[in-house]
Amino acid sequence: MNLFSEIVQTVTSDHLTFVGTCYRLLLSMLLGSIVGFERRRRGQSAGVRTFSLIAMGSALAMVLSVYVAQKYSDGDPTRMAAQVISGIGFLGAGAIIQMKGSVRGLTTAAGIWMVANIGMAVGCGMYWIATVATGLILFILVQLERIEHRVSLRSESRIIRVRVGEILNDIHKYREVLKHYGVVLSNFYVEYDFEQAETRLNLVVVLKENVDYVGLFNSFERLYPTRSITLANQINI
Repeated sequence: MNLFSEIVQTVTSDHLTFVGTCYRLLLSMLLGSIVGFERRRRGQSAGVRTFSLIAMGSALAMVLSVYVAQKYSDGDPTRMAAQVISGIGFLGAGAIIQMKGSVRGLTTAAGIWMVANIGMAVGCGMYWIATVATGLILFILVQLERIEHRVSLRSESRIIRVRVGEILNDIHKYREVLKHYGVVLSNFYVEYDFEQAETRLNLVVVLKENVDYVGLFNSFERLYPTRSITLANQINI
């Protein structure tokens, strides 16, 4: 019991020791790996190893800052922490992928930034705060996503391209179909090819992720003699 009390006192002491430093590194690695496991489960490129290294590196940087402040009374422990926050932005930017106008990876980038802060919290001895922050991150990534799916909060901007085998005078019927499926038409562009007797519609829409694309496109196909229907992320007219 006395040994356990000594270990607890050592790891919670403000004065850095070898055992206390190893504990901070291990705890930061554990907390970072928990978040990384969730990201890997979602198919993100940044996973357990990346998040563990980020958390542990931030904790080590904070430990070094505290050590410098303890060894040299004129040291400023906030300088290295500020550099960590600035430098972690490069990793966050690497996690963001832009695909044809659709940006992906923002959540992972925010997670990287948060894990770096968790690592620094562990590095300066704020173990419970770091643990609670990790739990809140998991709540946001897992539970809030389920709530988003349940209430259909997610909406995306897309463009639907339709090639019709005749010259159209209006798009009223398309508006009605979009309204029926809960899709908002924000703008549209029309191209006429009189030689081929063809109309090309570019419908800029805002739709939710649970839209029935098959039913929507089948409804479009029944309106006019349709040659093709495509869905794209980026407007390229």
